[in-house]
Amino acid sequence: MFSKLLCSLLLLTSSMAFGEQKQVKGDWDVHYIAFNTTFLTPEIARANNIVRSPNNTLINISVIDRNTKQAQHVDITGTARNLLGTTTELQFKQVVEGDAIYYLAAMPFEHEDHYRFSVVITQSTTTQTLKFEQKLYREE
Repeated sequence: MFSKLLCSLLLLTSSMAFGEQKQVKGDWDVHYIAFNTTFLTPEIARANNIVRSPNNTLINISVIDRNTKQAQHVDITGTARNLLGTTTELQFKQVVEGDAIYYLAAMPFEHEDHYRFSVVITQSTTTQTLKFEQKLYREE
């Protein structure tokens, strides 16, 4: 139930607000999105221990093998740094639903703060770094 609803929400949110956000990293397509947790239904948030708040964002990352098109099990760590230099360590949680694998991290933010995200993705001896920037807005 979670991933079907989350997938639908992410596809709707990403196509409406952000378009596809993907970077090619070696043999991987790395898809990513950051959106306000108020877009989650209370049921999805509760089932995944995510606090719904106008001041919380959810970072969702998926890693797909470019050749096999299969979702990858990886180790993932990251940080978010605002323009004042305040750094937040991202605590990612893996969610597996069928063939889909997502890595989710929630964090608080201030309205209209601009963040630079740096995410290190490791699998066996392969390590890639995903970097992206996004301005975050409070949803009321």
